Amino acid sequence: MNIYLAGPDVFLPEPLEAARAKKEICAKYGFVGQFPFDNALDLSGLTPVEAGLAIYKSNIQLMDRCDLIVANMTPFRGPSMDVGTAFEMGYMAAQGKPVFGYSNDGRLYGDRVPQPTPEHDENNLFVEQFGMHDNLMLEGAIYTSSGDFQGKQIDTASYYTDLSVFEAVIQLAAAKLLS
Repeated sequence: MNIYLAGPDVFLPEPLEAARAKKEICAKYGFVGQFPFDNALDLSGLTPVEAGLAIYKSNIQLMDRCDLIVANMTPFRGPSMDVGTAFEMGYMAAQGKPVFGYSNDGRLYGDRVPQPTPEHDENNLFVEQFGMHDNLMLEGAIYTSSGDFQGKQIDTASYYTDLSVFEAVIQLAAAKLLS
């Protein structure tokens, strides 16, 4: 089974090293990991918008070839996960493919959003308090697709590179899908 490896890992200083390490873990449990950079793309001569659209189309093609998604839901540039990864989770869920997620931040979403009052943020807007690690639509995609979620608080020095929670969710996926 092919796993689409979604997440902000593409923004790491060494994204191909992250991809290699994740693919090795996938292989250990009987999966083939597919990283967003796996399709060969020539972006030379393209405008930034054209390059962005080419990457979008390439990632859609890659997701279409995969059987499930494992999404890195570790908060990225704010209290919530990477928005591109959120889209990819929804795309795969809409195709009826299993969605698995993990986070290297073990706190619930409501605990990560600064709240001057118990239920509202600094703009006096309601903050979700559903006991979930991110937006209810994202965890809904996980649990209604027979997927699973794992979260654990990882030290800030290895917040985006520690793969222990990733490996735990790969083990769960193997138990659910390969047994």
